[in-house]
Amino acid sequence: MPNHTVTAPAPATALPPAPSKQRDAFFDNAKYAAIVLVAVGHAWEPLRDGSRTVNALYMLVYAFHMPAFIVISGYFSRSFDGRPQQLRRLVTGLVVPYVVFETAYTLFTRWTDQEPDRPISLLDPLYLTWFLASLFLWRLSAPLWRRVRMPLPLALAVAMLATLSPSIGNDLDLQRTLQFLPYFVLGLLLRPEHFRMVRRRAVRIAAVPVFAGAFVVAYWAVPRMAGAWFYHRDSAEELGAPQWYGAVMTPVLFACSLVLAACFLAWVPGRRLWCTVLGVGTLYGYLLHGFVAQASKYFGWYDPAWMQQPIGPVVVGVVAAVVVTVLCTPPVRRALRFAVEPDMRWLFRRDAKEEARGRAAVPG
Repeated sequence: MPNHTVTAPAPATALPPAPSKQRDAFFDNAKYAAIVLVAVGHAWEPLRDGSRTVNALYMLVYAFHMPAFIVISGYFSRSFDGRPQQLRRLVTGLVVPYVVFETAYTLFTRWTDQEPDRPISLLDPLYLTWFLASLFLWRLSAPLWRRVRMPLPLALAVAMLATLSPSIGNDLDLQRTLQFLPYFVLGLLLRPEHFRMVRRRAVRIAAVPVFAGAFVVAYWAVPRMAGAWFYHRDSAEELGAPQWYGAVMTPVLFACSLVLAACFLAWVPGRRLWCTVLGVGTLYGYLLHGFVAQASKYFGWYDPAWMQQPIGPVVVGVVAAVVVTVLCTPPVRRALRFAVEPDMRWLFRRDAKEEARGRAAVPG
């Protein structure tokens, strides 16, 4: 699997809310469906060379699954204004898991890739951890994007400029952070009524021919276009294209990805289902399934000849969906909460204002 990812987002980074708060089943269902697509896309990656159809499906999935995650991440970051409690959540929900899993993936790849001298670098995100670093930077910038004029055009301009510069480097995967920025900013601007609009029956019906047409376009594009454009991690020059090409591709890909993300969200059920509770644990599924994907290549699970037959991608996709589903379940969350959502109250000073508000909210 290439060093790219998806998201989370966006993967849930918050603990289950207090009983007085009602979670929206639609967003939990959407996050679960998106994390399944992330896992399936990663599982298909080793089978791309042998099938144009698998390549087209892979390209189609990558066109919208991380954009959808990131839009949802932006939507749930609308209230971020840097309050002490929110800053604590940034540390415990993003910074600590980043350090833990960046270290864990480096040690794991030393074994699977037979690179015992591979250094642990917290500045060069490995594998899936780029999303944690990006979400940290996006959330810190959220107050700024809510205060500038024309935030979405400005974010698109930043993304376009990023594609022109191959010198940005790999520090904190900044190239990907900047190129995916417009999706996060769009999420900041969205309101509940916008999601209700895409869930109308007419949109659900229209999504069928849209996805069918998108698959045909992807099938046509496989030998003509580098799928790495959808990773948003490289400049145009690094993808073998003229510099100006990135400035053109950025808004084009943004529009295409948003249409497909809207069609995807149109199909997401709004009622509580068996999988709704799993939407709370998508960060667990996101961070953990990469170990299975890496191990599958090391142990040669893709080596049997039947894996190159049409049944291969189907079986691999089903297995990936089952694995990531298990990794999102409450028992896994309870077992690994110390690493993904640690309780680190000992690290922070108590905030007098928040304590006063808490005492005032308790009936006397």
